[in-house]
Amino acid sequence: MADGSIEIEVDLPDGGVLAGIAEVVREGLSSPFKELPPKYFYDERGSELFERITEQPEYYPTRCEREILQSRASDIVAAAPRTLIELGSGAATKSRVLLDAMRDAGTLERFVPVDISEGITRRVASELTDEYPGIAVEGIICDYETHLERIPRPEGALIAFLGGTIGNFRPAPRRSFLARIATLMYPGDRFLLGTDLVKDRARLEAAYDDAAGVTAEFNKNVLNVLNRELDADFDPDAFEHVAFWDEDNEWIDIRLRARAEQFVDIRALDMRTHFARNEEMRTEISTKFTRDRIESSYADAGLELTDWWTDDEGLYALSLARAV
Repeated sequence: MADGSIEIEVDLPDGGVLAGIAEVVREGLSSPFKELPPKYFYDERGSELFERITEQPEYYPTRCEREILQSRASDIVAAAPRTLIELGSGAATKSRVLLDAMRDAGTLERFVPVDISEGITRRVASELTDEYPGIAVEGIICDYETHLERIPRPEGALIAFLGGTIGNFRPAPRRSFLARIATLMYPGDRFLLGTDLVKDRARLEAAYDDAAGVTAEFNKNVLNVLNRELDADFDPDAFEHVAFWDEDNEWIDIRLRARAEQFVDIRALDMRTHFARNEEMRTEISTKFTRDRIESSYADAGLELTDWWTDDEGLYALSLARAV
């Protein structure tokens, strides 16, 4: 086991996750069909709301993923990785299950949490060096979509991308992202991916429109971010949360719908945007998968599926792949 140590590398442009927000928002709100990227959900309030979403009875993905991790951790680390790299590690709650399995197998040397939040990553690094004596923690503060190639690439690594986040990518960017993952991997490395699975419409739509209204509040919070960062005057109460299953694309489509005709001033952009009554603005997609679709996506990206596990109900999957 390596000597315990902490290194934190910050690799963010000026403005952090909000760098470039002006250009992105101007383009998204000027388009015939308005759209915003989901990364603007996650300010401090948004992150708190998402944690609450994972606790709602309708939201099964987090519970299912945890179930698989806990039951299959020893199988997941069977290739004896010495380093765990987690993209979007957050509080590293799931990481600990894998770190425990690596420690129990006697292979654990290094953990590389990759996240956009410097505060959370520094806290996690401190916690883990106490919990796992001798571990080296190398935290990388970056937007992993943009700076994926800057992440350390030690041989003997397990690269984890959990939470079903791959579902937020459209097909072409998803293919590109997986191909970039493949180029990072040495022959003995493995890639662990969490994916939500296709299932009945009612179960899917309920997971993104909980009875307590937490997801609705989370969705509307993006308007608060624009108000704060771009001096806009969105009224979140003037919009309603919409989430529906798009069977053709096999994704949940998440939008905000204007309750009435309105004009919104975005003063930092010297811009006024118009919403007709019932006009919708997309804020996120969440693609669902089948095993065949995952296997095909891997093949297109230069990866090969080696293992596939689901929870007892078959709602969610973890898959393991290697580069070919």
